Amino acid sequence: MSDQETRLAQIYDLQWAERPDLDVYVDLAAEFGARTVLDIGCGTGTFALRLAELGLAVIGVDPSAASLEIARAKMGAGQVRWVHGVASDVAGPPLPADLVTMTANVAQEIVADEDWDATLRSAWDCLRPGGYLVFETRDPARQAWLGWDREHSCQRFDLPGVGGLEQWYEVTDVTGGVVTFSGTYVFESDGVRLTPSSSLRFRSPDEVAASLAAAGFELAEVRDAPDRPGAELVFLARRPPAG
Repeated sequence: MSDQETRLAQIYDLQWAERPDLDVYVDLAAEFGARTVLDIGCGTGTFALRLAELGLAVIGVDPSAASLEIARAKMGAGQVRWVHGVASDVAGPPLPADLVTMTANVAQEIVADEDWDATLRSAWDCLRPGGYLVFETRDPARQAWLGWDREHSCQRFDLPGVGGLEQWYEVTDVTGGVVTFSGTYVFESDGVRLTPSSSLRFRSPDEVAASLAAAGFELAEVRDAPDRPGAELVFLARRPPAG
């Protein structure tokens, strides 16, 4: 793993200590009576550990070794099965899952159609009949990326053990529903400046629905994200019950 990946993973939880966006997923796990959950793109493990504390069996999978290293070091991490990789790398007990989740930006970070389709197929394979896949995505009609510039996105953080951090986003390309942008991080303690590049895929609700149907899912409901109403959509898709 790169030094940049490691340093950014180390400050992620400090920057985003409050995660109200995860509450809806905890509530859905309770609503569905889920006992086993697969968290795709688990990152530093915040959501997976919340579920484990509630007594659920949880598998967290993520392609970032740096994020998983942090997740594995957290209190209670031994209650979660951590997998370095993508959804197709998950197999074995305690599957099948009652619920598969992709929180925050995870669904949009899967940019290529073939990777998205493979993720949906893997989620299907990991679910029991009647189980649910839940994820969120920004509504492209809102064009959220128009505010991703230094003027509108710049924030300053005072992070324990790190010091001052200034951070902002700048869009570098918008093509075919894919928004590519840089995130600049300036550490005041040593002057280090990191500028990782990321891409997000903005799929329309109709595109998402079609991809779910192609993977065999039933689209049960589309809800507003409670913490970002009108901006983010939460998709609830079900693997049809057996028979």
